[in-house]
Amino acid sequence: MVQRAEIKTIARKREHPRWRRWAKNIIAIALGLMLLYHGWILFRVFRMRSSNPEVTALMEQRASEAEDQGLTPRREQTWVPYDRISRNLVRAVLAGEDSNFFDHSGFDWEQIEKAIEENWKQGKFKRGASTISQQLSKNLFLSTSKNPVRKLHEALITWEMELILSKRRILEIYLNVIEWGDGVYGAEAASRKYFNTSAASLSPEQAAFLSAIIPNPRETFNPNKHRRRVERRRNIIMRLMRYVEIPKDLS
Repeated sequence: MVQRAEIKTIARKREHPRWRRWAKNIIAIALGLMLLYHGWILFRVFRMRSSNPEVTALMEQRASEAEDQGLTPRREQTWVPYDRISRNLVRAVLAGEDSNFFDHSGFDWEQIEKAIEENWKQGKFKRGASTISQQLSKNLFLSTSKNPVRKLHEALITWEMELILSKRRILEIYLNVIEWGDGVYGAEAASRKYFNTSAASLSPEQAAFLSAIIPNPRETFNPNKHRRRVERRRNIIMRLMRYVEIPKDLS
């Protein structure tokens, strides 16, 4: 009986290290795959210093959603350089989405604190505080999910983008890839769709209107569904545009 007990004890001691080795191997493989995946993203960010992204994660997500509904995916987009985008639109987008864009390094901590306080008081997530850099990180590489892990990954990419790309380049990419309606991406396509003009020729009022759509162009701020809501936000943005200053090297 004693010998059997000793044999069982030895067997258990042998089994535990094997399971530990398996667990360590699985964790190591998972971490390796994550590093490879993020390395690929980092490589693409570096490439964006001199080349434009051909497609974004959001575009691919929208195409997949359309196909799931039996629809043909739509994509209207014409890339234009920063110098061919109206400064009215630049001011309007900064006023509506990220007024401290030139003063922060990817995260507006003051707005984040205000958003947390407001959401806490209301007991639900109602207000966000994503900067232009954070929005671009999500649109380029991630999904629209609010998963905490996705948000952490977004923060990492945002931090890296701010280190690798200039503010001008971040703005240029953002204004060319963000969603402005069903299948409408970028300032040029949006200007043509809503005003039949170029992104370079937008008036302050037209620019404020486009900025008002950005938070949710397909539903909440879809001008075809909620015109008055969009116009109210446009009026607010037009007032805020007066206080937005663009650095001389970007104006």
